[in-house]
Amino acid sequence: MEHELSPSILTELRRPRPYPAVSVLTPMHRREPDNAQDPVRLRNVVAEAKKQLDTDPQVTRERRNDVVRQLDQALAEVDLTYAEDGLVIFAAPGEHQVWSLSRSVPERVVLSDTFLTRNLVSAQTAARPLWVLSVSADRVTLWSGDGERVTEDHAGGFPLTRKLVENFDAERRMQIGDEPSTFRDQGTRQFLREADSAMSAVLREHPRPLYVTGEPAALSALEEVGGVAKCAAPVQHGGLAHATPEAVWRAVRPVHDEVTRSGTAAVARELEAARGRKEYAAGVDEIWQTAREGRIRLLAVEENYRVTARDSAGGHLVPADAGEPGAREDIVDEIVEQCLETGADVRFVPDGSLGDAQGIAGVLRY
Repeated sequence: MEHELSPSILTELRRPRPYPAVSVLTPMHRREPDNAQDPVRLRNVVAEAKKQLDTDPQVTRERRNDVVRQLDQALAEVDLTYAEDGLVIFAAPGEHQVWSLSRSVPERVVLSDTFLTRNLVSAQTAARPLWVLSVSADRVTLWSGDGERVTEDHAGGFPLTRKLVENFDAERRMQIGDEPSTFRDQGTRQFLREADSAMSAVLREHPRPLYVTGEPAALSALEEVGGVAKCAAPVQHGGLAHATPEAVWRAVRPVHDEVTRSGTAAVARELEAARGRKEYAAGVDEIWQTAREGRIRLLAVEENYRVTARDSAGGHLVPADAGEPGAREDIVDEIVEQCLETGADVRFVPDGSLGDAQGIAGVLRY
């Protein structure tokens, strides 16, 4: 199952496909007893996709058989042991993908000439993924985090390792007045330059907030030899390049929580300033209107904000019940993707942070 949505992968997912490109979405559950219903629900929604393929006059027999095979293969690849909050299956002639999401999705089946990606985009944005780079003289380890945990990641060729050579240069020890620092050694500095270059490449392909852990001397040396440390949040804690994911997250989490709190406060200040300048919008209907016009510069959404709505005759959104004709269960995710498409900065904030804004607010460009 896929978890990482990079810009290049998103571009590939969005390209037109031969009809039908099938998107199957279903909510999942991480824990008992709710997850007991997941296998049946998943089989049922895939069966609904096959039914729609069977009754669609635009789908030839050859393509229907092909896409049904792809759906069956995708279903066989799903491991519900690792289920998160949502599951998306994409199937088209000759291809299929399975995506596990940390954000719930509405249950639906869509046949089109493109895959439905907005739920992936929203889940990736809400998860606030991060990188942690743990630096030592003989090993630099990369960790991928989602705001709840980290796991080791091998992007960019990480971990980088080398064998240390003990330096017993007594004359050098006397010149600098203390034990020779490993991080002044040219071999170590070259090793850190390589790590900096590798991390820079990872950030270009997968831009995320970066935290760098290490002894103070390691952090200083990395900043001196390259650029990634200058835009990272430092965590002065040695030994994490060889540590467990749990130990790394324990060290990083307090810094990450403080960065998150600072970010939420900054969003609140920007929204308040925008209100004073008359560049402020709030509520799902007003935000939907301005998002479609490309006017939103900053969008703030409370993490668990969900609303089902439908279009009224006057072009506005009105509340609707799930399953009602014309109801859009994922209207918030649609807004998020629309804003990202037009270059807006999208921030998910803790529930209740937006006060009277009813879960969603924005700073307008004009």
